[in-house]
Amino acid sequence: MQAGADQDTIFAPASGAGRAALTVLRLSGPRAGDILDRLCGRRPPPRLASLRSLRAADGEVLDRGLVLWFPGPRSYTGEDGAELHLHGGRAVLAAVSDALVTAGARPAEPGEFTRRAFLNGKLDLLEAEAVADLVEAETQGQRRQALRQLDGALGAIYRDWSDRLTALLARQEALIDFPDEDLPPELEAEAAAEIAALAAEIAAHLNDRHRGERLREGLVFAVAGAPNAGKSTLVNALAQREVAIVSPLPGTTRDVLEVRLDIAGVPVTLLDTAGLRDTTDLIESEGVRRARARAETADLVIAVLDASAPEPGTALPQAAPILWVATKIDIAPVPPTADLGVCAPTGTGLDRLRALLAERARTLVEGAGPPPLTRARHRAALVEAAARLEDALAAPLPELRGEDLRLARRALGRITGQVGVEDILDSVFRAFCIGK
Repeated sequence: MQAGADQDTIFAPASGAGRAALTVLRLSGPRAGDILDRLCGRRPPPRLASLRSLRAADGEVLDRGLVLWFPGPRSYTGEDGAELHLHGGRAVLAAVSDALVTAGARPAEPGEFTRRAFLNGKLDLLEAEAVADLVEAETQGQRRQALRQLDGALGAIYRDWSDRLTALLARQEALIDFPDEDLPPELEAEAAAEIAALAAEIAAHLNDRHRGERLREGLVFAVAGAPNAGKSTLVNALAQREVAIVSPLPGTTRDVLEVRLDIAGVPVTLLDTAGLRDTTDLIESEGVRRARARAETADLVIAVLDASAPEPGTALPQAAPILWVATKIDIAPVPPTADLGVCAPTGTGLDRLRALLAERARTLVEGAGPPPLTRARHRAALVEAAARLEDALAAPLPELRGEDLRLARRALGRITGQVGVEDILDSVFRAFCIGK
């Protein structure tokens, strides 16, 4: 965003694109009130929806809809703002947008409303990111995690750590500034103990198995096994639609097919992979290579065994946990090596399989304790803060310890946006939708 752009009055649709019954246009900036007066004659009382006719500069009626006025700082952005609830026709949106531009507003950039809310102190950077996560949430688990972060639970933890670091730094400065004042020797020992305790808390917070990031981005479950074991039939049954071609010919699936599922409130990408076997067919061998590569990075491998011929074929990748599923149990018993058996065409065993997959998904993303980390940016800053605290404990001089504490506090401040965030604001807000 260019310098001075936050002095502009901006507008954007806050509702989805395309044909709809209603369109909501939001407006924010120092001229929002004047522009509203020009469009509807006079602005309504604050936060009270009023039915008004909206007119162009030449007096032509553009639409008749609800108008709301939000004087700052009691608004989403902290600036003067307004909402126009219009009829959803594209012609209406185009005409009112042209009238707003003529009155002195400009279209907003992606994330500009929430960016202004951050810059005006209405949200910290963690809460701003939670707004984006809430807009993008596909499952109930993602929604709950985003709301918890938006409520400030995660930011409260980091602010507490930052406050404790500030107090530690103040004591460390006293040791530096008054070396000859016979300060109690136990002060330095107490400071070292508090630094160690804080470093331990941050390390424990980092040791969360990436559950927050997994929930936000989604898990990957790879269906793997020998050719003709019933992998594609099982994927179609779990997806409840035809995702993959099913054929009695071995090697039908050549590439990795993906389908997005909601399993127990957790977004899961289910992968149907090529049958694992040694082959001289160049195309099939490439499919096998891709199948192995995706299985090695998956959060769970659903290893499929044909109950009538329970040989796993070539060895499965061992990087991820494995759930062994026997198929075709209508013609053969479940082998002892399998965790459960299913018959995908008839649905036998599918409910139990879905329950097991839900249990595995919840185990990967849920946990007791404070809200988890949700982004790599947070993790990188905490890793740096923890490293600086370890350096502070090993520092041979008070001055060096004080500098390490300052750097640790600065790293924590970058998470919430308290310090040093100008270089990351564009990357954070660029991913937002326009109008948020």
